[in-house]
Amino acid sequence: MLETGRKVLAAQPFSALLGTELLVFEQGAAELALDLKPEHLQQNGFAHGGILSYLADNALTFAGGSVLGIKVLTLEFKINYLRPAKGARLIARARVIGSGANQAVCACDILAVDGGTEKLCAAAQGTIWKMA
Repeated sequence: MLETGRKVLAAQPFSALLGTELLVFEQGAAELALDLKPEHLQQNGFAHGGILSYLADNALTFAGGSVLGIKVLTLEFKINYLRPAKGARLIARARVIGSGANQAVCACDILAVDGGTEKLCAAAQGTIWKMA
């Protein structure tokens, strides 16, 4: 399953541009990681909110796709920024909360890794839809 997920990620030009990695793709869960580069930061040296939002959206969609199949889209999602994201790496851990035949509700924690320590910096939830 992980190999299939990595092929899907590799087919996303934006994910390739950012250097995103798929670490986990299993039934009901997905984990994406991104090494932070200077171009991912905002003016105060923290990861830009758009980077965190991208990771949340993509991780939610991969988690939903793990139970619905790979042809899925995000219907909606929300994100709460909890603290500035500073460190060397971001990890987005998503899981399916509940699913039916055509939709899955998923949650995602985004962690900033700094010196080997993970700090929760954002939390997201979204609905993923299976394309016909």
